[in-house]
Amino acid sequence: MKLSHALAALIIAWFAVFGRIQAVTLEVNQGNSTCIKAELTASFSITYNTSNSTRTVQVSLPDSTTVDAGSSSCGTDGNSPWLVAVFGPGHALGLSFSTNGSLYSVANLSLQYNLSDTSIFPEANSSDVITVVSSSVGIWAPLNTTYRCLSPATFGVGGEMVTFSNMRLEAYMPENDLSPTESVCMADQASTTAPPTTTTSATTTVTPAPTPPGTPERGMYSVNNSNGTACLLAQMGLQLNVSYFSRSQNKTIQELVNVTPNLTSSSGSCEASSATLILTEGRTTTLNFTFTLNSTSNKYHLNALTLLANWSDMTTPISASNTSLNYLRSTLGRSYMCNTEQTLAVVPNFSLNTFRLQVQPFEVTTNQFATAEECQMDQDQMLIPIIVGAALAGLVLIVLIAYLIGRKRSHAGYQTI
Repeated sequence: MKLSHALAALIIAWFAVFGRIQAVTLEVNQGNSTCIKAELTASFSITYNTSNSTRTVQVSLPDSTTVDAGSSSCGTDGNSPWLVAVFGPGHALGLSFSTNGSLYSVANLSLQYNLSDTSIFPEANSSDVITVVSSSVGIWAPLNTTYRCLSPATFGVGGEMVTFSNMRLEAYMPENDLSPTESVCMADQASTTAPPTTTTSATTTVTPAPTPPGTPERGMYSVNNSNGTACLLAQMGLQLNVSYFSRSQNKTIQELVNVTPNLTSSSGSCEASSATLILTEGRTTTLNFTFTLNSTSNKYHLNALTLLANWSDMTTPISASNTSLNYLRSTLGRSYMCNTEQTLAVVPNFSLNTFRLQVQPFEVTTNQFATAEECQMDQDQMLIPIIVGAALAGLVLIVLIAYLIGRKRSHAGYQTI
């Protein structure tokens, strides 16, 4: 199935690049004002069951797609802004948005498809309408700028795939048209050259290497459900390892940055099989953790991690995301603990170092961590003193036996004549 998904993504990307899939323009309006606007190409790879097998189909977002005014909104009365595009008999693509005051991002990406549509799903063994949702897709930009990503980008959504290309998007719009200031995705940046280096005859000042920030402070973070009780707990020290193009040094640098707990707020959501923790530090850094529960094995793990960063020395903001991770594995009803420093590799330009970590994203009771399952590194460190102690005890025993044997032989040499 992974091979079929990969092949489908390749086909979709090929069509998108060569213009065989039509771009659509979608707007959400309130009165005479536009709050969300998207120009994009979208394709979907969906796997469904027939009576005796499974099939994977590729579906394009048609140019007849319209905005569902009843489901879409600008986010008034404390609700999130939603763009819901409908097409065909019962199919829909949805994007909800959130903001931290300086950045906006796609908080949830949803896909709805109707298996009774025989033109797309011939011989399907069900006529259900299926809805799948994914968070932490890594689409974001500073407020009052347009997110631009012409390159094909594929996102996993509940086992299906959504591929966007030729995308220009803005939410929380102050004007009725897309901002001319653009925030360009990493894939598009990779296809452009780095800013030119200016050579002058002046004396060159060598910038000293930054001082390592040291071990980060341990913070306590939580997510509450609708009745106000904690549904996710996390206690950890976090350190960002990020590569970016430095404005001041005019080159790509690698920087270690500690997350400061007393400057960081936590939010998120808890569902039956997924839980999300969002950490926001000021208006410059957002970390999004998504945990998934396997109800068959009763095991959970961290499957998605997204960094949104807009630091003063960056030439452009960065968005780094991976939705197919397999870290922090533990059993339902228990917490995961790892006191040893560990590095979670996310993408080539971003990894996350964790220190003295304990997390429980499911079945939290009485606002306390359940019994912890320790990581392998902690277990190995506990074994080291046991092994050393056993070795020392064995050495003492050998010396004692040797001494007793030698003493016995010495007594035998002085027998009475």
